[in-house]
Amino acid sequence: QVQLVESGGGLVQAGGSLRLSCAASGSTVSRNALGWYRQVPGNQRELVAGITTGGTIKYAESVKGRFTITRDNAKNKVYLQMNSLKPEDTNVYYCAAGNVFGPVVTPERSRLSWGQGTQVTVSS
Repeated sequence: QVQLVESGGGLVQAGGSLRLSCAASGSTVSRNALGWYRQVPGNQRELVAGITTGGTIKYAESVKGRFTITRDNAKNKVYLQMNSLKPEDTNVYYCAAGNVFGPVVTPERSRLSWGQGTQVTVSS
């Protein structure tokens, strides 16, 4: 089991930037992909960005070119740099750890570990 703690959310104007951080702990962290999801209707979450232990990265189409995910394996941390933020990016962002990152997941049915979430609000 992996424990995840997010930080870095907040309120920003459209066009601004935020950086989310997630600290991971647990015996299997080094073997897990890490990433970020956000809430969608129907008690589901959509993948925003994910990064494997080997550095393979996946982004949602809606954030490509604006968001960048990085991983510091020595510190067991994953980051999400969010630039050119839009009001539609407003959401709760959840850090996740696991082996398979689907594009849309139901959290209780997934095999992912989850953080508590951090609110990102983008004003127009």
